[in-house]
Amino acid sequence: MPLDHLIAQHSHQLTPAERRVAQILLEQPQLVAFGTVSDLANAAQAGVATVSRLSSKLGFSGFSDLQATLQQGMAEKLLPAAVRIKEHSNSSIAQHLQLEIHNLHRTLERLDSDSLAAVVKALADLNAHVALLSGNASAGVVQQWMEDLCALRPDVQSLAGNPVQVGRNIAQLNQNDVLVVVDLRRYDAWVIHAVKMAHELGVRIFAVVDSVLSPLAQYAEQTLVVCAEGAGPFDSHVGTLALFNVIAAGVAQKLKSTATERLEQAENAWRGANLLIER
Repeated sequence: MPLDHLIAQHSHQLTPAERRVAQILLEQPQLVAFGTVSDLANAAQAGVATVSRLSSKLGFSGFSDLQATLQQGMAEKLLPAAVRIKEHSNSSIAQHLQLEIHNLHRTLERLDSDSLAAVVKALADLNAHVALLSGNASAGVVQQWMEDLCALRPDVQSLAGNPVQVGRNIAQLNQNDVLVVVDLRRYDAWVIHAVKMAHELGVRIFAVVDSVLSPLAQYAEQTLVVCAEGAGPFDSHVGTLALFNVIAAGVAQKLKSTATERLEQAENAWRGANLLIER
């Protein structure tokens, strides 16, 4: 099982110190693969004993076993990475291109099929109301995704406005409804509070985040992780948008008959009102 999946599987059992170590495993695998147990402990501001406990919780016999697994995984990636570096110039555009390709591949390659199927099934349930909640940074891509989902099915809403308005809307959800929360580090505090409130109400929650150790993951029935590395000062949403496209395609397939009728009605209305120009 990939390391990020292992960490996600055990995330609810980790102490704060173990979570810091796990975060280093995810963010700096090269430090773990080629460093010492002390290097990892110092980077996570934790003790060597904490590293050992985490290794055991993840199913490894110890740090050496964990390190060997990471070394093997990185060795498989070294040659392709070296080839890519030689093939591309050092221009700014080339760097952005390579990074966005990495975001796209990393997001979709580590997408767990069972988690994806659960999210698609929940969003295709026409008996459930769907609410989308986003942090400020990802609001734009979530808005586009909401419009795609609205074209496929009814009862989809974006929870926006101030925290009081969002809280009032969440209070109206019930246990049959679905809340999808999307946010990246650093997480908006009000988003976490809103998700906690939905969790206490028994609402089904799915999270789209950039780490299995996100504080939002602890409330989620399923967590989908996106890669959002940016070459500039801002996070990239290329991987997030690609994930949304995959989910929307799955929902469309599940709702093929009703979604087709819904799309045809919208198309006929647009054509009848001459709202679109095709050339």
